[in-house]
Amino acid sequence: MVATLGKNSEFAEVNIHNKDSLEAALSDVDLVVHAAGPFQQSQKCTVLEAAIETQTAYLDVCDDTNYAFRAKSFKGRAVDANIPAITTGGVYPGVSNVMAAELVRAARSESKTEPERLRFSYYTAGSGGAGPTILATSFLLLGEEVVAYNKGQKIKLKPFTGMLNVDFGKGIGKRDVYLLNLPEVRSAHEVLEVPTVSARFGTAPFFWNWGMEAMTNLLPAEFLRDRSKVQQLVEWFDPLVRAVDGIAGERVSMRVDLECTNERSTLALFSHRRLSVAVGNATAAFAVAILEGSTQPGVWFPEEPEGIAVEAREELLKRAAEGAIAFVMNKPPWMVETDPKELGLGIYV
Repeated sequence: MVATLGKNSEFAEVNIHNKDSLEAALSDVDLVVHAAGPFQQSQKCTVLEAAIETQTAYLDVCDDTNYAFRAKSFKGRAVDANIPAITTGGVYPGVSNVMAAELVRAARSESKTEPERLRFSYYTAGSGGAGPTILATSFLLLGEEVVAYNKGQKIKLKPFTGMLNVDFGKGIGKRDVYLLNLPEVRSAHEVLEVPTVSARFGTAPFFWNWGMEAMTNLLPAEFLRDRSKVQQLVEWFDPLVRAVDGIAGERVSMRVDLECTNERSTLALFSHRRLSVAVGNATAAFAVAILEGSTQPGVWFPEEPEGIAVEAREELLKRAAEGAIAFVMNKPPWMVETDPKELGLGIYV
């Protein structure tokens, strides 16, 4: 299922059976939003191809590296069709990419320094209200070798290892996060030219982290890459996860840390009480930016200036942060440990 934004400026959902039916559905549409995950193990970019064929602007909320870079391979066709398209345009990846881009831009333009290390850290309580989809995505990611970058060199690591205890600030606190193979690592390394990049994710209650770590160690990677077998796991775990979700809630937080050559360190932080609302706001912010003309023809990642123009980033982040309990940009890490209301850091409570 995908969402379309028609000329009457109202969103509608469209059931997709094949490419021909999708092209017919896009005949009077300004923008198509592809949110039919999980994107892991998907071999075709059917929705993007249909958007190009019908000259319809495109946005997806992909969180899979292979799919995202497969979408990027359609850049030339999108340019020829004169359509703007963004891949990985959700909350994370998506808003987190733009946060990283702004940290890097500020470091280079304001502090005249070069970035050395970029670290994405994500936390979501339970399934974040997303239910089976996020479960399937998480399980499939456990079957993927983690790609990270260290001083410009590509390295491969075991998923759900390399645990760090990260402070997500007031309202979330310190949480354990683990390495996962996420597309913003490669795109940030290539687009923002940061030599060391990694991404980690953690959830709550804490025993879900232990369970995912155990699955990585006990189940063969081939099993975790099999969508049909993963779907069986999802069906088994879903009732329990939903029961625990009622207690855990669906708070979400993302922290982006940047270290530079002059030992300057800055961070960006975004926290919200409800992932389901945060991802909706983030996706809508990208959709509006595309419709306002902030995206050039082609297929882009959010951190590319052709994807979201540099001058449009502040407004996109403002729209995405609506209702957030914390939104901080370009501040020293020590400030996270202080009550943000005392510091006037642009916190929305």
